[in-house]
Amino acid sequence: MKSLDELFAGVKTAAIAGHIRPDGDCVGSCLATYNYITTYYPQIEVSLYLQPIPNIFKFMKNADKIISDCTADKEFDLFIAQDCGDLGRLGDAAKYFEHAKKTACIDHHISNQSFADENYIFPQASSASELVFELIPRERLTKEIAECIYTGIIHDTGVFQYSCTSEKTMEAAGVLMGMGIDFPKIVDQTFFTKTYEQNRIMGLALVKSKLHLDGKCISSIITAEEMREYNVLPKHLDGIVSQLRVTKDVEAAVFLYQTDEENYKVSTRSASYVDVAKIAAKYGGGGHVRAAGFSVAGDPEKRLNEIIEDIREQITD
Repeated sequence: MKSLDELFAGVKTAAIAGHIRPDGDCVGSCLATYNYITTYYPQIEVSLYLQPIPNIFKFMKNADKIISDCTADKEFDLFIAQDCGDLGRLGDAAKYFEHAKKTACIDHHISNQSFADENYIFPQASSASELVFELIPRERLTKEIAECIYTGIIHDTGVFQYSCTSEKTMEAAGVLMGMGIDFPKIVDQTFFTKTYEQNRIMGLALVKSKLHLDGKCISSIITAEEMREYNVLPKHLDGIVSQLRVTKDVEAAVFLYQTDEENYKVSTRSASYVDVAKIAAKYGGGGHVRAAGFSVAGDPEKRLNEIIEDIREQITD
C-alpha cells in the first residue's frame, strides 16, 4: 500500500475503527482517514466506530459522527483498522472486520502480525497518525485533516519528547503546521491542560508511588474506590504513568488502576533500555518498546511484584 487511494476502487461502503479506550493517536488517525474519505470520496458511505472519546478530542472535524454502538448487523466493502495491533483490540467493532469483503490495517505496534488483507505496518513510526500522513498525497491535505494528524502525533510522541520521534516525524509536523492549524492551542488543550479532578488523582498517584530496584523502577496503584472518591473515570488517568516515568534516575514506571472487582489495567513506560512491550506480551497485552499495556487479575500487589521481577531481569541483563 502506497496511498489510501489504492483501497477505494469499487468500494461503496467502508468502516474505520481503532483500539478500545481510544487515545489521541487512535482518535486523530481514524478521524483523519474518515475526513479524507468524506472529502474526496463522497460516493462512499463511511462509518467510524470508536468507544466514547475524551472531550478534549471533540474539536476535530466530524468527531460527532463517531458511532459507539456496534449492535447493528452490517457488512462493509472495506474495513480499515487503525492504531490497533490485533483483532481483539477492536472491541465490538471486530465483527465488522470479520465480515468485511476487504480489510486493511494501518498501525505502528511492534506486536502487530499483519492480520488484515492489506497492511501498512511500521513499528518504527511515531504513531498511526504519522502513517496516515504518509498515505495521503500532500496536495490533498486539508486544514481539518492536518489538525487530526497533528493531534495524533503529539499524543504518541509526548509532544516530540519520546524516543519514537524521528526526523520524518518532525518533517511531517512541519508540513502540518504549514497548513495553518492552531498547533499551540492543540498542544495546550489536548495534552497539557488537566481538569482539577485529574490533577488531584495524579497527585494521589504520586503520593502513593513507591520506588523499587534501587530507584530504577517506580510504581503506583489506584483503586476503583479512589477513582469514585476523586470523581474520575479511567480516561482521566492518561498521563499518570508518564509523569511517574520522568522521576529522576527511573528507568521503568508501572501504573495499575482497577477496572472491576478482580481486574487491573497496567500501563508501563521505560526511558532507554527496558523493553516493556516484551513484558506486556507475557501478560497478553502489547504496545511499543517504551510504552505498553495489559491487564492482570487478582491481588494487585502480587501482580505488581511479578511485573517488577520481569523488569529486574532486563535491568540485570
